[in-house]
Amino acid sequence: MRALKSSLDPFAEKKPAMARDEALIEANRCLNCYDAPCMRACPTHIDVPGFIKKIATGNLRGSARTILEANILGASCARVCPTEVLCEGACVLNDLHHQPIDIGRLQRYATDPFVVAATGPDARPMFTAAPKNGKRAALIGAGPASLSCAAELSRRGWEAVIFESAPQPGGLNTYGVAEYKMTYETSLKEIEWVLECGAELRCDTTIGRDIAVETLLSDYDAVFVGVGLGPVGPLGLPGEDLPGVRDVLEFIAELKTSDRSAMSLKGQKVAIIGGGNTAIDGVTQACRLGAEVVYMVYRRGLDDLPAYAHELELARTDGAQLVLNALPTCVTGPDRVSELTCVRTRSGEPGSDGKRAFEVIEGSEFKLDVDLILRASGQEKRRGFLGTIPSLELDRSGRVVVDGDGRTGNEKVYAAGDCVSGGQEVVNAVADGKRCAVAIDRAFRGGN
Repeated sequence: MRALKSSLDPFAEKKPAMARDEALIEANRCLNCYDAPCMRACPTHIDVPGFIKKIATGNLRGSARTILEANILGASCARVCPTEVLCEGACVLNDLHHQPIDIGRLQRYATDPFVVAATGPDARPMFTAAPKNGKRAALIGAGPASLSCAAELSRRGWEAVIFESAPQPGGLNTYGVAEYKMTYETSLKEIEWVLECGAELRCDTTIGRDIAVETLLSDYDAVFVGVGLGPVGPLGLPGEDLPGVRDVLEFIAELKTSDRSAMSLKGQKVAIIGGGNTAIDGVTQACRLGAEVVYMVYRRGLDDLPAYAHELELARTDGAQLVLNALPTCVTGPDRVSELTCVRTRSGEPGSDGKRAFEVIEGSEFKLDVDLILRASGQEKRRGFLGTIPSLELDRSGRVVVDGDGRTGNEKVYAAGDCVSGGQEVVNAVADGKRCAVAIDRAFRGGN
C-alpha cells in the first residue's frame, strides 16, 4: 500500500472545526446522562453533559467556561486527547450501538472562539488572577503540567513564574504534536490566553545554567517541576550516527517551526522504529509528506503494539506498512543511510510488566531500503537535571517519586507531568498540575 498522494494537504486537520449547524445537531444528540460516564473518564472531569447542553441552548461562553474551569488547556485537549478511549469511549451510546457523541470536536467548537480566535466581545477575560497573597512559586518547564499549575496558583493569588529553556513555551504541545493534530500557532495562542490568568513566563532560561536551583529554593515559597521527558535516546545500532537517522520529535519540531511549503518527502523511503503513539505521529506525518513508502518497524507483534487502535488505523489508512516482529540490528550506507537491517522475532509469554518477551529467529535477517530513519523508541528521562534538586528521589526507571499531592522528598518541591508519569496524555498532565497547585496552596497558605 502506498502513502497518501502528495497532492493532499499534508497538514489537513485530523479533527476539523465544526460549523454551527453541525455542532447544534451533534449537541442535541447528547442524552445528558446523570452521573455521566464520559465525565468520569476525563482525567480533568469536565462536566461534559453540562457544556454540551449549553451549546444546544446557545450559551457558548458558558459552555467554554464549564470546560476551561476544569481544564485550562481545554482547547488543545479538544484536538490532541485520545477521546476515542476516554470520554467518547465511555459514551453510553456505544452500548446502544450508536455513534458516540463527538465530544472532542464539540469541545473545540465551544473553546476556540474564546481561546484561539478571541476578538471583540469574545476577547473579554474569562478568568483573572486573585489579589496577591504574598506567596511566590517557581515552575520549571512550560509544558501542560506547569501551565495548568501556574494558572491555578494565579487564580489563588500566588505570584507564579514559569522558567522555560526553549525559545517558546508549550513543551510537546508546541514542538512535539503532529501538525495535523494541532498547529504550532494554536499552541502558542492558547498559552498566551492561559497567561492572562496572571502567571509570568521567562523563556530561553535554563535552570542550573542561567539560574541555580538553590536560588529558586531560597527565593520562592514553592517550586514545581514539570520538565517532561528528554529526547528520544539512541538505539545503540552500528551505523546509527550516519546522516539520515533522526529523533522523531526533532523531525516533528522541524515540520512545525519551518516553512511548511518547502517540506516534502516525495520519492523517499522512510522507516520509523517504535510502536507507540509518537511513532504513529511520525509515520502518518511522513505519509502525508508524500513519502514513497513508510515502514513502521516494531520488535513485537500486533497484539503488543502500544499505540492506540484508532491511531494505528489512521496510519494504515494513510498508507503505512507495518513491519512487525522485526528487531533492527544495523544501519548501513556509503555516506548516509541507505539500508536498515533487521531480524525476525518470535513472541513469548508476557513478563511482570505485561510486555510479551521475544526471541530472535536465527537466519531471519532481512533488509529495508530506506533514505530516512526516525527513532521513536521512547524518550529519555532527565536524570541529570533532576539529580541536582536536593532530596528529590527517582525510581528505578528515572521517574520523580511523589506522594498523592505531587510533593517530592523535598517539602518545597512538587512535580507532575511526564517526569512523574513516564509519559501520559496532555490531559493527565493538566489534571496533575492543577492538583499540585491546590496542594501547594493548602500546604503553604492553608487554602482549600
